[in-house]
Order: sequence, then C-alpha cells, then structure tokens
Amino acid sequence: MILELADLRIQPGKQKEFDEAIARGVRTVISRAEGFRGFKVNKCVETPERYVLQIFWDTLEDHTVRFRGGPLFAEWRAIVGPYFAQPPHVEHFTLLTKSDEQ
Repeated sequence: MILELADLRIQPGKQKEFDEAIARGVRTVISRAEGFRGFKVNKCVETPERYVLQIFWDTLEDHTVRFRGGPLFAEWRAIVGPYFAQPPHVEHFTLLTKSDEQ
C-alpha cells in the first residue's frame, strides 16, 4: 500500500468553504478511483490555512498514472483547486512500522 501525503495551503478566510469542498471531493470523486483504499484529512491548529491530506492507494501508479492521468483528476481539481494559495506539495510513502493500536 502507498500513502500519498499532500500538504495543502489555501487562501486565507476560505477554511469553512474548503472544509466542505475537500470532504465532498474525496467522497464523490477520489473514492471512485482505481486502487483507492481510504483517506484522512487533518487541519492545522497553528496555521488554519494549512491542511494535510492522506490518501491510501494500492500502488503508486494508481495515483500517479491512473488517477492523475484520467478524467477524475480534473473533477477533483475543479472542486478544490480554486481554494489553493499555492500548488500542493505531494509525496508518496510506504509503511515501515506502526503501533499495535492502529
């Protein structure tokens, strides 16, 4: 499994609107993508315009090739893109270890 970690910075004062948009975008668009396995969205306490989006994929290619190269990506960006203050910083990770509680 691959973890996509996206560091998102949105325009000041748009948090309430973005909260709705990102939840709707993941649930109605990204969740339909091949290889999608789940997600988490966290909102920064100290910097209210900063969010961290975690998406779990079966393979790297499910995100980088199939999703980003397909029509769902344009749908996703139409929903959340207008709120971005700068392009998201996105990286991919594999699991090394985790706690027993998770």
